[in-house]
Amino acid sequence: GFPLDLTQDILRARGMSVDTDAFDAAMDVQREGSRSAGFTSGDAATDDIWFAVRDKSGATKFGGYAATEGQGKLVAIAAGGALVDTLQPGAAELVFDATPFYAESGGQAGDHGEISFDGGARFIVRDVQKRAGDVHVHVGELVSGSAKLGAVAKLHVDAVRRKAVMANHSATHLLHAALRNVLGEHVTQKGSLVEADRLRFDFSHGAPVTAEAIEDQVNAVIRQNTAAEIKVTTPEKAIEAGALALFGEKYGDEVRVLSMGQGEGKAYSVELCGGIHVERTGDIAVFVITSEGGVSAGVRRIEAATGAEALAYLKGRARIAEDLAESLKVPLKDVPRKVSALTDERRSLEKDLAEAKAKIGSGVVAFVGVADGKAGVAIGVTADLTSKFSAVDLVKVAAAALGGQGGGGRPDMAQAGGPDASKADEAIAAVKAAMAG
Repeated sequence: GFPLDLTQDILRARGMSVDTDAFDAAMDVQREGSRSAGFTSGDAATDDIWFAVRDKSGATKFGGYAATEGQGKLVAIAAGGALVDTLQPGAAELVFDATPFYAESGGQAGDHGEISFDGGARFIVRDVQKRAGDVHVHVGELVSGSAKLGAVAKLHVDAVRRKAVMANHSATHLLHAALRNVLGEHVTQKGSLVEADRLRFDFSHGAPVTAEAIEDQVNAVIRQNTAAEIKVTTPEKAIEAGALALFGEKYGDEVRVLSMGQGEGKAYSVELCGGIHVERTGDIAVFVITSEGGVSAGVRRIEAATGAEALAYLKGRARIAEDLAESLKVPLKDVPRKVSALTDERRSLEKDLAEAKAKIGSGVVAFVGVADGKAGVAIGVTADLTSKFSAVDLVKVAAAALGGQGGGGRPDMAQAGGPDASKADEAIAAVKAAMAG
């Protein structure tokens, strides 16, 4: 699937060339095989069908860079894995001579939307794929009416979803630049996924990445709110000018070079990309990394969100922090200190409990720790008694006496807490009573 012209450009720089006669002969063999293979394989049409469609009707004219609506003539219908002349209700794949629908490419998801025909027929588009190189196949379902080959339709892209995808796609370019700036030029893209609600970016690097520095750079460029500039040129000239080629992207005789943001005396990000992007960096609104981790040796993965999804993620984290502050009865800013204090208290109780168990040989140990009017209780049961007493059951009894509930752990060691430290003695008494039956 790697484009011939870009292969030629790369080899030319190394003093090598492509045997184009052999390439053309191999392509003719592939096409001939496609014609004789038949059109009845599975529910989805095979590549054999789309090569035949490409030979008959040519490439799909894409007008989606400048519009989300357009008009097209229906040139192919595939249903049940076969080419048909009439579009009937149900699942189908459609090809038009022209379309504003972006087909999945370079990691960017295909557009969704609706196609309407004269007479009331409606086709819901749930995906768009490129087949036979440059044929845009609209995958979806006819929900009403019918249509025949040659019918002219109005094609409507879901503009709201398109804008969300555009923001995430542009953000992957800024993310790539930020990673190279912060980590070094050894960083290269190893894969990406751009959907409406999230983006995923795989890159070469051998150690965990701290999100804050990356987020800060990307959001700084977003706030610049500078125009995204597109220049159409040849792949050779673009690469000579320093543009980065994206992993998985296919390039033709002409390529689109996307420049975004202001760096130190030059554009912040310059890359080859045939995808659809925001008009200004400010359209991305906000960028937040939601996860970072390793995928394989030397490859890391960042998942992130922009715009409304990023705000929803940040609000969700804020709600968690607020709930925690309310549960701990401290101001939000004091949550880290309080959690640290509770962790230290737990470790101290566990240490005391372990020491007590080693002195007593056989028995049940209960500790109640008091701080800031609250109490924490830890109970240990030696191994020879766990069949008779469960530390989990006993700690729940103690927690109830302290005005709390629940508790957890193992049969030999468990912990819980309660809001009323004045009931510490009653908690110990409750444990003794439970043991006595």
